[in-house]
Amino acid sequence: MQFAKIKKIMKENPDVNEIFQHYDKTREFLIGRKRIDITLDKRIIKKLKEISLKKRKPVSRIIEEAIKEKLK
Repeated sequence: MQFAKIKKIMKENPDVNEIFQHYDKTREFLIGRKRIDITLDKRIIKKLKEISLKKRKPVSRIIEEAIKEKLK
């Protein structure tokens, strides 16, 4: 019975399978957030800060949302 429930969850949430496969290889879950360092043009940073103030969102969220959209 438990196997059927697990199979149903895995079918409904295909990203869960990817998370567990990555964990098996690296012992690190693909859940949560991780800080990284990137280098951007100063004009882009200025524009991001302006958007951040208007939307009341952190710059990191704006960048993350734009990247997610691009990767679709």
